Amino acid sequence: MDEQALLGLNPNADSDFRQRALAYFEQLKISPDAWQVCAEALAQRTYSDDHIKFFCFQVLEHQVKYKYSELTTVQQQLIRETLISWLQAQMLNPQPEKTFIRNKAAQVFALLFVTEYLTKWPKFFFDILSVVDLNPRGVDLYLRILMAIDSELVDRDVVHTSEEARRNTLIKDTMREQCIPNLVESWYQILQNYQYTNSEVTCQCLEVVGAYVSWIDLSLIANDRFINMLLGHMSIEVLREEACDCLFEIVNKGMDPVDKMKLVESLCQVLQSAGFFSIDQEEDVDFLARFSKLVNGMGQSLIVSWTKLIKNGDIKNAQEALQAIETKVALMLQLLIHEDDDISSNIIGFCYDYLHILKQAIMLAVMKKLTYDEEYNFENEGEDEAMFVEYRKQLKLLLDRLAQVSPELLLASVRRVFSSTLQNWQTTRFMEVEVAIRLLYMLAEALPVSHGAHFSGDVSKASALQDMMRTLVTSGVSSYQHTSVTLEFFETVVRYEKFFTVEPQHIPCVLMAFLDHRGLRHSSAKVRSRTAYLFSRFVKSLNKQMNPFIEDILNRIQDLLELSPPENGYQSLLSSDDQLFIYETAGVLIVNSEYPAERKQALMRNLLTPLMEKFKILLEKLMLAQDEERQASLADCLNHAVGFASRTSKAFSNKQTVKQCGCSEVYLDCLQTFLPALSCPLQKDILRSGVRTFLHRMIICLEEEVLPFIPSASEHMLKDCEAKDLQEFIPLINQITAKFKMQVSPFLQQMFMPLLHAIFEVLLRPAEENDQSAALEKQMLRRSYFAFLQTVTGSGMSEVIANQGAENVERVLVTVIQGAVEYPDPIAQKTCFIILSKLVELWGGKDGPVGFADFVYKHIVPACFLAPLKQTFDLADAQTVLALSECAVTLKTIHLKRGPECVQYLQQEYLPSLQVAPEIIQEFCQALQQPDAKVFKNYLKVFFQRAKP
Repeated sequence: MDEQALLGLNPNADSDFRQRALAYFEQLKISPDAWQVCAEALAQRTYSDDHIKFFCFQVLEHQVKYKYSELTTVQQQLIRETLISWLQAQMLNPQPEKTFIRNKAAQVFALLFVTEYLTKWPKFFFDILSVVDLNPRGVDLYLRILMAIDSELVDRDVVHTSEEARRNTLIKDTMREQCIPNLVESWYQILQNYQYTNSEVTCQCLEVVGAYVSWIDLSLIANDRFINMLLGHMSIEVLREEACDCLFEIVNKGMDPVDKMKLVESLCQVLQSAGFFSIDQEEDVDFLARFSKLVNGMGQSLIVSWTKLIKNGDIKNAQEALQAIETKVALMLQLLIHEDDDISSNIIGFCYDYLHILKQAIMLAVMKKLTYDEEYNFENEGEDEAMFVEYRKQLKLLLDRLAQVSPELLLASVRRVFSSTLQNWQTTRFMEVEVAIRLLYMLAEALPVSHGAHFSGDVSKASALQDMMRTLVTSGVSSYQHTSVTLEFFETVVRYEKFFTVEPQHIPCVLMAFLDHRGLRHSSAKVRSRTAYLFSRFVKSLNKQMNPFIEDILNRIQDLLELSPPENGYQSLLSSDDQLFIYETAGVLIVNSEYPAERKQALMRNLLTPLMEKFKILLEKLMLAQDEERQASLADCLNHAVGFASRTSKAFSNKQTVKQCGCSEVYLDCLQTFLPALSCPLQKDILRSGVRTFLHRMIICLEEEVLPFIPSASEHMLKDCEAKDLQEFIPLINQITAKFKMQVSPFLQQMFMPLLHAIFEVLLRPAEENDQSAALEKQMLRRSYFAFLQTVTGSGMSEVIANQGAENVERVLVTVIQGAVEYPDPIAQKTCFIILSKLVELWGGKDGPVGFADFVYKHIVPACFLAPLKQTFDLADAQTVLALSECAVTLKTIHLKRGPECVQYLQQEYLPSLQVAPEIIQEFCQALQQPDAKVFKNYLKVFFQRAKP
């Protein structure tokens, strides 16, 4: 060999020598027989310089790696012999070779192994073991060779060609068959021999065991003799870190979930009894970092076992696995909060996975507990059933919380349960089918979106929900023979109505489900009733998609629109309340259709004419009826007819008005048909109530076309009034006043005093002292009366009051003052002060009605003080504070309209008459003159708080 060039291998050599050495290395690599010189130098121990020895191994490595196939059998044999003789020489060396040389030698052995093991050198390990025996230097090299082989075969960081990967698999299979048990035995002997005398070799051996355990038969290692020895090493300070890593690799090995659970639990028991779980007593952070990794491995292995067992349906063992996980949580938390970050970060995987299964476990529990039991009585729900419904609501809240934390997990869990259940719904128990659909229903709130846009945005979520909805409507589950499943089907279809805008092809089959024996014609009244409401919602929300089906739907619901009179004994499928929804639905279909106005009018007339005809006949029958019970049932039926007509009008909107749809005439006909009921002397309450509601609707729908009917209707409704009648009539007048204002001024002037006389007459009727319901009725009527005056004054129609004659005007004003002061009702008091400030604003100026200024100072100003000074005026009550606020507005308005004259009156006459101290009077007047109204409002509250004892 070129001795000069070899000098350049020394790290301290200058650059020229180093360059020469590199060139020489390249030369030797290309030379066909230079490797033999190196082999000979190694076998003969020609050189003592470590760098030259390393250099020789590098040349050999290159030969084996890239040119081995070019060598003759004899030359290949020479390389094998060279390596074995070098290995034998190590046994006799007074000093071991440097680590970097041993590692390089091990690499060359490993390369030769992967090249020759399957063909020329099947006894590779036996040859090596026969040389090294239990010699510590030999064992060291044997273990290094094993690590190098593992690296060649299984190191995932090394990129292998598919040919190499196939070869490696074959080598491992052959090793498992031929030599692994012998290797394991050799490891056991090494560990037993050196555990107390040579910690370095023992640690190396533990590392080998940890490396190989991932691909050899685990039972060779996970047995009593090995595990006990490893656990023994855990108590030897110099070995325990490596023992920990070795145990981690054993625990990490894939195996049967139940076996894995048993292995981990037996390890934990021994470790715990040996005191390893007492973290706070351990000071060695390096060991704790390894121990934390081991605990992390055990925790994650148990979680993998739990997941597999749940998937396999092995609930008993899954429960055991979950308990095993739970018992590690305290230890996990101790390691997580450890001040050393390495110890803490090593346990994070277990924490994360534990949280995940905790969520899964809660989810599974919630899904299970949402299920009805066999005893639930659907036809006659009692206390137990009510408690379960309440309990279900609590479970839903829990599910919503889980969704906030893990929306993807919830979606995946529900999808799994839903899909597997709906696949076999025909053979599945009702409670399981119901809960599967229920979970889909619950997702809508658990995974909220704006405006129900579940089928746009997040693609994975949208497609999952879309798939489930498609399954729901195409699976045929709507035919399931149990009310709970049927109802859940319809509830879910309506909740996800936006699905049908994405996949409108499913609308016809869902409409049929609503309309046939599954929905509106179901044998259960409960299902029919709920379906009526849901059907109306479904049609309303999808009105744009309904056009092709309108006529068909109207024909199919014809019999459900029948007004069933009491005498025919026919039991209608739907109650009158349910029929309201069907009428509304019919109205929506007609109004929102794309038909021309004439067609809409014709359809609406078809819908309403039968009601009008029945109404006329029934009203005649009521006039002749003698029996009170029969009168009541006829009146009920008449009321239903009015209610149904009223409900159809809910379909109209600002865009689709009654006029645009050409339906004014039909509703005017209804009005003319229904109004005669107001003059019927029998069952007045119920008839008036229905017609009044209809009038409210018509004021909105027909606008001024309704006005000609109002005077006579009002006249009838004011006859023989009770407090409740008036109370309900006044909002109708308020609505007309606020909407039409000056258009109804003549009518209001005409009926103003008759209405007030009717109100006063009822209010002045004597009542029993303890009759609380009569007192309450009067209070409510008083409020309605003041609300009426507020509407009149607030709508700019004060002349309606002014034109009633001085005496009547004064009477009205006095009632308002009484309302503000005398009755302890803060809601009415607030309204009265609003009326007073409005009247002061309108009439309180210099050109106001004669005598009004005097009225302001004689009555209105005192009212603003007398009311708050009353003991019943509770300034701690919110409604009362609002009344005081309006009282402040009234005083501010008087000051605004009367100016300094008002301040002078307060300063010189009124406040002194109340014995208010001069400095307080001064303070009060200054606050009143402040431009900011809020300042005065706040002051007034303080003023009365001080004034009251």
